[in-house]
Amino acid sequence: MNEPRKRHEGQEGPERRIGISLGNIGALHDGLGEFSLQIGQRIAAVAPKWREQHGIHIDFHLRDTLDGLFGREVGYLHVKRWQRLRHARPQPYALWHSLHQLNKNRPPNMEPGSAARLVTVHDLNYLIGRNAFSTWRHHRRTLALMRRTDEVVAISQYTADDVRRQLGWTGPLQVIHNGARSFVDAPREPLPGWALDDQRPFLFHLSRMSPSKNPQALIALAKSWPEMNFVLCGPPSDDAKQLRATVQLPNLQFHLGINDAQKAWAYARCTGFLFPSLTEGFGLPPIEAMHFGKPVFLARRTCLPEIGGAAADYFDDFDPRAMRAVVEQGLARHAQPGRAEAIRRHAAQFDWDRAAGAYLALYRRLLALPPG
Repeated sequence: MNEPRKRHEGQEGPERRIGISLGNIGALHDGLGEFSLQIGQRIAAVAPKWREQHGIHIDFHLRDTLDGLFGREVGYLHVKRWQRLRHARPQPYALWHSLHQLNKNRPPNMEPGSAARLVTVHDLNYLIGRNAFSTWRHHRRTLALMRRTDEVVAISQYTADDVRRQLGWTGPLQVIHNGARSFVDAPREPLPGWALDDQRPFLFHLSRMSPSKNPQALIALAKSWPEMNFVLCGPPSDDAKQLRATVQLPNLQFHLGINDAQKAWAYARCTGFLFPSLTEGFGLPPIEAMHFGKPVFLARRTCLPEIGGAAADYFDDFDPRAMRAVVEQGLARHAQPGRAEAIRRHAAQFDWDRAAGAYLALYRRLLALPPG
């Protein structure tokens, strides 16, 4: 851990510490990683100002492989296995923020009297589609986490309602929607096998392709719609690699481990974006597609209707014929004047600067700091 810096003239009171815990996140290519990166970068950006004005020092708690991720103006604490049982630090913390509910590490010793332990809950999707033992084990761990928590943030109203209903949480809780990066102005690189100016229509999907993301519905749709091209992308997860090895259709392509330039090209060039996920805490890829004004097709499940709103079309049935009808009707509606611009306006409300600002305002309240 970095040594505490000396106080500067004009600081308010003794030096205090905020801990931001990523837990065991080891990669940043999924939703939790993107959230941690985007929020963490913005919190780190205010670290010099908060240190000068308020005597607040910010530490990030993460795997040693991510040391230095948020620059040199913050401290770094390494995740250790024993922290699941006991987490001791030389200096007590005034605020400890666990960035997700899967964090198995305990908060460290806290300032007596006024310290706050904060957790961001992304979803309770372990309650859906798991066997009884797995559900019990996850639920037991989550309930234990909540007993070590003073305040909760949920990333959607759907999740907030779940926290109240499923966890019996009666304490302070607020909703802070995630942001979503815009790749509109990013460099673009075609996917393998595509020319930069290739005009073939295709429907695009981006996820890790686990069963909860419902890629099986997209494969069935591709089988029944041979005249349409389908492009499925995502990180090279075991699920995705197995699908690529076992599913062979002339109108279906898998591209795993694509970079941001290829992602930007696919969003810009696709005819529409498909996301029939069965369980979501938020759903970043649909909003990323909406930044391009693209028609987006979502499952009417969990938080997706809240996030997609009237800017998306919805699957109520995963029968291929029903899904095709939804897509064709949505594509026809997308041709109406102003539709693409309305979709872009909807996406613009999900902004990482706005989300980080809401977290910093919450920190100020919990630490009794003046408004920023």
